Amino acid sequence: MALLELNDVHTYYGAIHALRGVSISVEDGEIVTLIGSNGAGKSTTLRTISGLLRPRQGTVSLGDKRLDGLRPHQIVQLGVCQSPEGRRVFARMTVHENLEMGAFSRKEKTKIASDFERVYGLFPRLKERTAQRAGTLSGGEQQMLAIARALMAAPRVLLLDEPSMGLAPILVEQIFEIIKTINQQGTTVLLVEQNALMALGIANRGYILQTGEIVLTDDAHKLAANPEVKRAYLGG
Repeated sequence: MALLELNDVHTYYGAIHALRGVSISVEDGEIVTLIGSNGAGKSTTLRTISGLLRPRQGTVSLGDKRLDGLRPHQIVQLGVCQSPEGRRVFARMTVHENLEMGAFSRKEKTKIASDFERVYGLFPRLKERTAQRAGTLSGGEQQMLAIARALMAAPRVLLLDEPSMGLAPILVEQIFEIIKTINQQGTTVLLVEQNALMALGIANRGYILQTGEIVLTDDAHKLAANPEVKRAYLGG
C-alpha cells in the first residue's frame, strides 16, 4: 500500500473541471515530483490533498485512512502538511512565532523543542533571525521559513509547491539540497516544481500533468532522458 495515494480524482473550480481522473501514488521514503506547465493542475492537486479543495469524484488516502472529506487541520494532524506557493509567511510575526504556528496542532509538546533544533539545523539563517519579523526577510529566507514551518507540523508527507519560484540560482541549489536532506531524515516528499530539471534531479519518480490529466509517469532519470519531456519541459 502506498503512503499517499490519489485514485481517479476529479476536482472542480465551480464549473471548471480542473483535475480529470488524476491517479498518483507516493511510497514511504520517496521524493515524487509533479511536473507541468502553468495551469496544468499541479497546485490544484496539492490543494486537493490538503483538503483546501474537495474532489467531486475519486479518493485521496494516507495509508488506510481516507483524506477526502476531511478538513485541512485534520489532514495536518494525520501527517500531511503543505508549504504553499508564494510562501505566505505571517509577515508581522517573528521567525520563531511562525515556526510555533507550524506546530500549533501538535499534541506531543515535548518533541517540539527538538524539532526547533532540527529546522534551525537545516536552516541556519533562520536561527540567526529568530526574533526578526518574517515580512522583513529576503525572498529566499521566506521560502526557507515556509518549508521550516511545514516541518514543524512533523509531517509524514511534506507537500512542496514551487519552492524555487523567484529565487536566484544559487538559492535554488541550496533549497533543493535541503529538500534532499529532509527526505534523507525520513520525510516523504511530493514536490510541485516548474524547474523540471532540478526536480527530476532529486526525485525518485515523476508524473507529467497536462490540462488536469496525468499523461506520463516513470522513474525520474527516465523522464529526464525522455526526448518529449526534454523538449517540453527541460529546454532540450
